[in-house]
Amino acid sequence: MFLGLDIGTSGVKAVILSESGEVLAQATADLAVSRPQALWSEQAPADWVAATHHAVLAIDPALRAAVQGVGLAGQMHGATLLGADDAPLRPAILWNDGRSFAECAALEAAQPRSREITGNIMMPGFTAPKLEWVRRHEPDVFAQVRSVLLPKDYVRLALTGEKASDMSDSAGTLWLDVGQRRWSADMLAATGLDESHMPRLYEGPEVTGQLRADVASVWGMGTVPVVAGAGDNAAGALGVGVTGEGQGMLSLGTSGVIFVGNDQFRPNPAQAVHAFCHALPGVWHQMSVHLSAASCIDWAAKACNVPGPAEFFALAEQHGVQAGSELFLPYLSGERTPHNDPHIRAAFLGLGNESATGAMAAAVLEGVAFAHADGIDALRSAGTRIDELCVIGGGSRSVHWGRILAAALGVRLVYLDGGEVGPALGAARLAQIGVTGASAAQVCTRPPVRAVIEPDAALAEVLTPKRARFRAAYAALAAI
Repeated sequence: MFLGLDIGTSGVKAVILSESGEVLAQATADLAVSRPQALWSEQAPADWVAATHHAVLAIDPALRAAVQGVGLAGQMHGATLLGADDAPLRPAILWNDGRSFAECAALEAAQPRSREITGNIMMPGFTAPKLEWVRRHEPDVFAQVRSVLLPKDYVRLALTGEKASDMSDSAGTLWLDVGQRRWSADMLAATGLDESHMPRLYEGPEVTGQLRADVASVWGMGTVPVVAGAGDNAAGALGVGVTGEGQGMLSLGTSGVIFVGNDQFRPNPAQAVHAFCHALPGVWHQMSVHLSAASCIDWAAKACNVPGPAEFFALAEQHGVQAGSELFLPYLSGERTPHNDPHIRAAFLGLGNESATGAMAAAVLEGVAFAHADGIDALRSAGTRIDELCVIGGGSRSVHWGRILAAALGVRLVYLDGGEVGPALGAARLAQIGVTGASAAQVCTRPPVRAVIEPDAALAEVLTPKRARFRAAYAALAAI
């Protein structure tokens, strides 16, 4: 059996996978996000470790005892700064933190080849500009920095004592030469760092160390191998069999991602498309990334005094897709693709006396779909063909939302058994590859298809004028 761990933003998920590919158990431990100032988003690294232990120990001890290997996945881009004693120097700055927008411009000016080296436009969500912000605004902290780790890799350090990372997660730091799959001395120097501050690099299935004896004892396991793993999106893709050229995935978690596999490095920084290494050797991928997806459902349900997401989805479905004036822009934390705008914020528009909660719920689902339609347009403009996407994440539970998304994106959506398991499944699959020597083709198979949603032409016709207003609304909001 194999243990997959996903160090997410809202929680840590643990999954036990059998050698035949069956998910035997899963457990989750919640995490909280701190937002001490506007644009800030932070977490305490110790909370990731505590939640990891909580999630693992919630699984049947008999299953834990049979684990042969561990894989790690996690939220990308988070800056975890460690001093000489490997203790965190400050709270980790997360992927949806927007404070470093000025530093992005400064770094691109300091290293004019940054987009060529990394394949990506400099964004506040990435790790490198966060370190530049710390260097400028917290120089005493920066002077003590001896190591910088991504969230899942800090958990790895706690579990194994090793400082290591994988290619897919490291590509999101903007310190990686993504085409060459190695650290870039030039990009590190631009932020006052060098390779000694970085963890060792591995491909996703490679073994990076073993569980420490004390951790293994508490978990009721042997001192089993821990593989490099992957960033959350790459791991989620492996969980649904997206391993190579032309295969795609739509992830509807806290953030929203359209992920497409590539057999070569294919950047498009001009439209804020992410071009990263995949979690398998010799494979890359492109992503459009939207900072708020299912998080919009949670926020709006609370704001509208609806008990929870299930009830919110039901209200939206009851209202249906109508040619009403209500519009929602889902930019609760700013936006990446295609706008690269940390300052833009969410908005309800077109509300009237007649706008009931159901109409607002419908507008939220449509607004997130329109943001993803902007993202898929950016991917297509890079020459990427997308006809079908596998759907994962909590948002995959709503078939009604799937109909809206399929019509807005103009693609077939495929729902898979176990698709809601997410990145932890991909992490467990990487552990299986690394420990058994099996191939990705053998292990990373597509789960059975549960449902298929084809684009509805009539629904698309209703949504088209709304999307035109949505795009105009972004431009108007950005101007003020």
